[in-house]
Amino acid sequence: MSPLQRSAPAPGLRVGTSPAQAGWEYLSFWVHALAPGESWQGRPRAQEWLLIPLRGAAGAKAGGIQRRLQRAGVFAELPTVLYLPPGEEVELQALEAFEFALGAAPASGSYPLRWIAPGEMRVELRGGANALRQVTHLLAPPLPAERLIAYEVYTPSGNWSGWPPHRHDRKLASPYLEETYYYQIDPPTGAAIHHNYDETASELFLVRSGDLVLVPGGYHPVAAQPGSNVYYLNLLAGELQGEERARAPVDDPHWAWMRGEWGGRPQRLPIGGEGDAPAD
Repeated sequence: MSPLQRSAPAPGLRVGTSPAQAGWEYLSFWVHALAPGESWQGRPRAQEWLLIPLRGAAGAKAGGIQRRLQRAGVFAELPTVLYLPPGEEVELQALEAFEFALGAAPASGSYPLRWIAPGEMRVELRGGANALRQVTHLLAPPLPAERLIAYEVYTPSGNWSGWPPHRHDRKLASPYLEETYYYQIDPPTGAAIHHNYDETASELFLVRSGDLVLVPGGYHPVAAQPGSNVYYLNLLAGELQGEERARAPVDDPHWAWMRGEWGGRPQRLPIGGEGDAPAD
């Protein structure tokens, strides 16, 4: 399977992967789209699920509780998400066109069903200069789960995220975590560059709204094209469990110094002359 998947435009399963498809062990991820009035239901078996609304509205029933799941869009507001342990069931009824993401990982049922509101999520500004971005901790310690970790990341026009580049593939004593990146871009005609690389290989992907990129290993920074504001939904799962999920990845040793100098020592311009006066 290619690390880059393009989404289907019609209602139904837009894009997704499973361990059998990805060639790894733990993480599954899907994006579904429901037409108005359409229903969907599911029950994790030997898995934990995290359901994240992306756009639209649906009536949701889980754990004997009925509520409205609604989101104007990923660039408009943070979501309320639903954590489901093994054996619990969720039913959705689309009140209007409704898109949602679903992450899954093996679980034994250590934690109960839980609705997680935006006020419970840590919102963090990471980096600095043109590596500044926002990270919303949808499901990360201290929010409990067995293996699943989830973030939403907002990278402004012209900025980088996942910087310094980091890895979590057991190399350089890093933990092992599988990861997916699901992208939305504002405006929809915009794009980002996703880079998967290690000591022996390098792949660059031009990604657009609805694209999914798998990270099978190595480093994986992201650059937002100028004029393009980039959102991506990260799902991770692997060998870390419970509170161990807070363990940090390992930075690329060539770029770890930037954590202390986010400006990156930019070259001063002009070179070789006075240059033109800056435009108004």
